[in-house]
Amino acid sequence: MGLSFCGNDENVSGYSVDDGMLNNGCFVDALNLVPHVFLLFITFPILFIGWGSQSSKVQIHHNTWLHFPGHNLRWILTFLLLFVHVCEFAEGLVSNNRMMDTNHLHLFMPAFMGFVAATTSVVYYHNIETSNFPKLLLVLFIYWVLAFITKSIKLWKFAEYHVGPQQLRFCITALLVILYGLLMAVEVNVIRIRKYVFFANPQKVKPPEDLQDLGVRFLQPFVNLLSKATYWWMNPLIMGAHKRPIELKKIGKLPIAMRALTNYLRLKDAYEDQKSAENPDRAPSIWRSMYRAFGRPILLSSTFRYLADLLGFAGPLCISGIVRNLMLEEGGAAPAKIRETYFDVHFMLSTELLQNTSVLAVLLFLALVLQRTFLQASYYVTIETGINVRGALLAMIYNKILHLSTSNMSMGEMTLGQINNLVAIETNQLMWFLFLCPNLWAMPVQIVMGVILLYYLLGWSAMIGASVIVLLAPVQYLIATKLADTQKSTLEHSTDRLKKTTEILKGIKLLKLYAWENIFCGSVEETRGKELKSLKTFAFYTSMSIFMNAAIPIAAVLVTFVVHHIINKRCPSPSEAFAALALFNILVTPLFLLSTVVRFAVKALVSVQKLGEFLQSDEIGDDSWRNGEMAVPSEGAKKHPGVTKAINRKQPLRYQMDNYEQPSRRQMRPSETEDVAVKVSNGCFTWGSNLSTLSDINIRIPTGQLTMIVGQVGCGKSSLLLAMLGEMQTISGRVHWSNKNRYSVAYATQKSWLLNATVEENITFGSPFNKQRYKAVIDACSLQLDIDLLPFGDQTEIGERGINLSGGQRQRICVARALYQNTNIVFLDDPFSALDIHLSDHLLQEGILKFLQDDKRTVVLVTHKLQYLIHADWIIAMKGGSVLREGTLKDIQTHDVELYDHWKTLMNRQDQELEKDIEQDSQTTMERKTLRRAFYSREAKNQVDDEDEEEEEEEEDDDNFSTTTSRRSKVPWKVCWCYMSSGGFFMVFLMVSSKLLKHSVIVAIDYWLAIWTSKSNQSVVEGPNGTCQFQVLSRNATFPGSSDSEDPIYLTVFIVLCAAGITLCLITSLTVEFLGLSAATNLHDNLLNKIIHAPLRFFDITPLGQILNRFSADTNIIDQHIPPTLESLTRSTLLCLSAIGVISSITRYFLIALVPLAVAFYFIQKYFRVASKDLQDLDDSTQLPLLCHFSETAEGLTTIRAFRHEARFKQRMLELTDTNNTAYLFLSAANRWLEVRTDYLGAVIVLAAAGASIWGSRCGQPSGGLVGLALTYALTVTNYLNWVVRNLADLEVQMAAVKKVNSFLGTESENYEGSMDSSQVPENWPHDGEIKIQDLCVRYDPMLKPVLKHVNAYVQPGQKVGICGRTGSGKSSLSLAFFNMVDIFEGKIVIDGIDICKLPLQTLRSRLSIILQDPVLFSGSIRFNLDPEQTCNDERLWEALEIAQLKNMVKALPGGLDAVVTEGGENFSVGQRQLFCLARAFVRKSSILIMDEATASIDMATENILQKVVMTAFADRTVVTIAHRVHTILTADLVIVMKRGNILEYDKPETLLEQEDGMFASFVKADM
Repeated sequence: MGLSFCGNDENVSGYSVDDGMLNNGCFVDALNLVPHVFLLFITFPILFIGWGSQSSKVQIHHNTWLHFPGHNLRWILTFLLLFVHVCEFAEGLVSNNRMMDTNHLHLFMPAFMGFVAATTSVVYYHNIETSNFPKLLLVLFIYWVLAFITKSIKLWKFAEYHVGPQQLRFCITALLVILYGLLMAVEVNVIRIRKYVFFANPQKVKPPEDLQDLGVRFLQPFVNLLSKATYWWMNPLIMGAHKRPIELKKIGKLPIAMRALTNYLRLKDAYEDQKSAENPDRAPSIWRSMYRAFGRPILLSSTFRYLADLLGFAGPLCISGIVRNLMLEEGGAAPAKIRETYFDVHFMLSTELLQNTSVLAVLLFLALVLQRTFLQASYYVTIETGINVRGALLAMIYNKILHLSTSNMSMGEMTLGQINNLVAIETNQLMWFLFLCPNLWAMPVQIVMGVILLYYLLGWSAMIGASVIVLLAPVQYLIATKLADTQKSTLEHSTDRLKKTTEILKGIKLLKLYAWENIFCGSVEETRGKELKSLKTFAFYTSMSIFMNAAIPIAAVLVTFVVHHIINKRCPSPSEAFAALALFNILVTPLFLLSTVVRFAVKALVSVQKLGEFLQSDEIGDDSWRNGEMAVPSEGAKKHPGVTKAINRKQPLRYQMDNYEQPSRRQMRPSETEDVAVKVSNGCFTWGSNLSTLSDINIRIPTGQLTMIVGQVGCGKSSLLLAMLGEMQTISGRVHWSNKNRYSVAYATQKSWLLNATVEENITFGSPFNKQRYKAVIDACSLQLDIDLLPFGDQTEIGERGINLSGGQRQRICVARALYQNTNIVFLDDPFSALDIHLSDHLLQEGILKFLQDDKRTVVLVTHKLQYLIHADWIIAMKGGSVLREGTLKDIQTHDVELYDHWKTLMNRQDQELEKDIEQDSQTTMERKTLRRAFYSREAKNQVDDEDEEEEEEEEDDDNFSTTTSRRSKVPWKVCWCYMSSGGFFMVFLMVSSKLLKHSVIVAIDYWLAIWTSKSNQSVVEGPNGTCQFQVLSRNATFPGSSDSEDPIYLTVFIVLCAAGITLCLITSLTVEFLGLSAATNLHDNLLNKIIHAPLRFFDITPLGQILNRFSADTNIIDQHIPPTLESLTRSTLLCLSAIGVISSITRYFLIALVPLAVAFYFIQKYFRVASKDLQDLDDSTQLPLLCHFSETAEGLTTIRAFRHEARFKQRMLELTDTNNTAYLFLSAANRWLEVRTDYLGAVIVLAAAGASIWGSRCGQPSGGLVGLALTYALTVTNYLNWVVRNLADLEVQMAAVKKVNSFLGTESENYEGSMDSSQVPENWPHDGEIKIQDLCVRYDPMLKPVLKHVNAYVQPGQKVGICGRTGSGKSSLSLAFFNMVDIFEGKIVIDGIDICKLPLQTLRSRLSIILQDPVLFSGSIRFNLDPEQTCNDERLWEALEIAQLKNMVKALPGGLDAVVTEGGENFSVGQRQLFCLARAFVRKSSILIMDEATASIDMATENILQKVVMTAFADRTVVTIAHRVHTILTADLVIVMKRGNILEYDKPETLLEQEDGMFASFVKADM
């Protein structure tokens, strides 16, 4: 056959033009070629020149991306055009090959050229758009016009010759005319709007603001349609992740439209609009405001969703058509071909199209591609909206927090926990609800469509099958609600367990010293038991839910086919059967999801209700009352001008938070004279609940003077400060601020409050950095030494997530912050409480008297240290919530002699200038020591285990600082194995075997169905009468030749297989969940035991946060997240594998296509897993600072408001939210990237399977039933491919938790055994309390230098011994040595004749008593705190309380001994806590008591009483006191002075005092 354009048919000349030019069909087709060739000739040079010039700068910078008008419409029309050209080409080829004698190129050549031209047009357009050069679009305009004209001529000729819609070519030509016409219109529109040609002044357009900002890397809104649909722009990011980890810099900023601020303003406007004038009390509805602000994208997403769902039904229908047509071809019953000729060429009929199996296969492929594209688009839009809503809600909540009234916080109406829940849980639940929202209205449509199609295929039997699915839906809903409930109870138990674990870890030193660790460990295990019980229920319901999901389709298919068999006395044809199978698979998903969606909807309703209540709660009064009449806008007036500028610099003004008006300057009022800074007249203030806390307050604070407020504990000193700051509710009276003062108050609270930031940021607190001033402040607060100890100096991160500082260090940083601020007034609330005497003196002299007074700043100081009163210019003495006295010290001395004398007795220590050269040991130095110990030990540790170094570093980074080192890791098989083996080998074996069996059975069911349907239908075709072929298609045809005898066998086997499948589903779902449960149980138990019995050293080295993370986040992942991921992973992997196996076994040709597909899949998952892990890490690491910022703000509300820094904190919150949202958006875009790619792969698999089957069946290989089976399985692959990858990536991230827990399981335990048996120790040992220390050498770690070197001492029974010395002299180490808490590597301590190193630790520690420096109380009752072992009777406890001066206070508490102690003893003052610790030591009647600086935080009066008591109550016992204030040990029998781990002086105090130049004498001098 020769090739010629018009064909070489005999007796017809294709080239004759006798009837006129245009009546020759071949000429018209040639005419159609002209526009295409024209376009290619013109555009190719332009493209090449363009590309050539660009090659120098390969990537055009994206700021030139600009969409011309009609951008999306043009892309859609071009895609349609391409599709129609393909149809035209196919039709031409078929007509040419089937019906013509010689080749007629003109039938398909123009179509091919048209396809090339259309492709070129879109490439060309894209390049013009990116370079923003619209003049060149003229070429396209000319092309559309020419193409439109030539196609219209063809259509007109067809109509003239009576070619109508029943001919396919006519339909195609008509479509092309319409498309060309529309494209022409789009082009005209661009000219109309951009005026780039035919107009005098073309419009200049700038690219969107976001793209001019190089920082914006999230390009989804700006790229072209194709890139949007396939996430092509993500390629560089995801591929690049393989070379170097994705960091925050790489993902840049959010586009403006997605920033939290933009969305906050949208939501706030919608919310405020609802507050109507008629009823201002009605709370605005959050739902309505969300709908108003974010309704449109949700509607768009729902539209996409509907399109996707409807396209989803193309799958089953195409399968049905392909199988039916193949069966017909097999039966040789292809309809006769009718020949229709016009223009001497053949025209194909439109009806023939859908009978062609190849056409159906291609349609199936296209439908799948489109369906998946729409589905992913719908997901993306909802996720983006969800993120926007969350950002807006977070900003609303934050704004509200800044205005919460303090009484709300302190009276417990709004706890920190509640606020954290709002931020962490409720907003996320709303976000998740939005993600699932389109399902709510898409699912019913999907279900109805599915049921209609099933009815069309199988009649009533299908309805019965579908009813099985529908009836089981409520059961699934029930299971889902049960799951939610169990999760709640699990959460309660785990919070409880965490609280207990935290307490144990915080008080671990005390627990070990008192040998109580097992009691407390037991209580954690008990709570864990409860938690595991609810986890068991959780696991059971989860497995039920998984089981229902797997078993329902099997049950539905079983019911349908059995009923069909009973009604129709035959089984359905393969085409019906497999279409029905595919439909059931489609139907299960919405029903399974429906329960989830409904559950989320319920949760979302609750969340919105909570949010609504929170947004309606009380706010702090605005500032108007501070100066009588003049109201100040509460939102403005928040800032000194300095900081506003800093914020405005980067962003245009409209992005500022709410409104920063400058404070309106107040007019002077005559009553205010300049020398009073603050004046309170007739004040009566309350913390809510209308009981006045402060009553009848009349005070004035003189300007530029030092005012001190003194009084007993709990008399309202701190409340007075807060009342002046406007934090309390005013019942009556006024607070007047002199006008230049109110906008600048620096305030340091009693309970220190730190930001999660560097030391420097904590001190400067947003003020500009001034080196000189900063240095002066640090010196005044003596922070330099502490800063030098930190690993990065003042750039070290401190706060919750950073390094844990001690109380004194935290307090000094807070004071430094107040000093550094350049404000007129400074409020200091008891800054000395956590400081020892040296620091207090230094702070008073350098900081308050010198630094603040030199600047003439007004200082208000609350203090307990009466010896400082002589420095005060003005004194306010308080008692019981009102002012007792006000005036100078002179006034009080003359007017209230009694009060003055009372003070004088308390000030038993004269205040002299300290001798600067003697630096004496103190609490501070202790704190520095612990800090130093922690860091040196870390360094030492790092030298030791080089092989663990990598893990160690990863650990440190993970938990301490927010930087996460991303290590490129493969799936950690070793860790997986560790996890599995924790679950027990039997369970693992059971899981693997049952999984494999289940999937084999499921394949067997479908295979059996294929054979059965094919067999019974073949018997029809072979039936005796020749017309039987078509009976295959008519539904209820009765026919003579059916092989009824075989059917019952087929049916029975089918029923048995289905039953087996359902049972196996149940078994597998249970085994996976319970495997996970037993692994979780074992891992947690081992972890707890290892950590509780670890040596004290371990806790010095390992930050508390890191240990807690193992018990909270990691345990939670192991408990709840790994089992479902594991289940899902194994299920989807096995499904995909079985599907590919089935297809390959049915048609061998499929294997050819499989190789490139497998390669593509491997690379996609390889790149995705790395990128996903990085993005997930980024999401987690950016979420933490955000949550911390919220809880930080809620804790430090009073400070932030006093400083007037609300706007800065708001700005910070917006930045943090945006960062987190960027990470989350990129993560979800990466998921879409993966899903689009795996879905397209799936579609190619379907196409390959269909092609292979059709090709194979031409060679007579598979029967129609098997083809149906292959295609149904190919369809399931599309759904599960992406789950394989996503679950793999998730499992990889989750296994990190197991790895971390595992790294702790290697910790060495203390040696609890000892060489003596506990039965050999006498019951009453130690009875005398005689102590011999012989040649004692002690170190903290075999790698470190010894801290005690060859110490010798002898203490007689009943002696009172005092030990003193400078920091690091080894005093505390000696006290720890008595309890064998440190490594005694030489020498020994003998107590009452027994070497303590030989004793079992439990025995040794339970027989001695110690009182520690930091008081530790546990939550529970007072009784539990004094005696956790519950061995003592009540009298003994009351006696101990009486000795500790606590009896009256405890009697007054509700419940007496059973009164509640809150976490950490927060409901008692520090002094009271210390007294409880004393009482605890008295309860344990041991003959040796060790006091490690036990009286540091007690006021002097109480301390004096105590000293006497200890002497009397312990008259017959040995007491060893480690003294930080030397005057406490002047009455001792023996004094030991230590220096650098050696004993320097050792004698009676009187003797030592006589040695003038002795160390002890110099200490005493300094202390007097």
